[in-house]
Amino acid sequence: MARVLIIDDSAVERKIIAKAMTTLGYSIIEATDGEEGEAKAKAIKPDIIVLDVVMPKKDGFQVCRSLKKAPETANIPVIMITSKDQDSDKFWGMKQGAMAYLVKPFNEEDLIAAVTKALA
Repeated sequence: MARVLIIDDSAVERKIIAKAMTTLGYSIIEATDGEEGEAKAKAIKPDIIVLDVVMPKKDGFQVCRSLKKAPETANIPVIMITSKDQDSDKFWGMKQGAMAYLVKPFNEEDLIAAVTKALA
């Protein structure tokens, strides 16, 4: 069973993402800000990370960049889900190492497809 780390400061968004992931049979780990998420990623080493961008303490771009630089987490796929919808934001997210960049409100099928592809 794949372990999904959801890093998002919104409890509602975490719940929506978790619901989609549990329908696939994945186990869920949650973090409420960037610092907590980065610490959990390094400690738990989940199979995939679903990461918000706009968060307190450390934003998703910083978290993704840091995880991709660390040897123990560099190979964990990251999917960014955010309200930042400019082409430059998507470009920057992908440049930090994200495998996919989805804009809120996102389509559940798009999230499932991105996660499935990343774990394949």
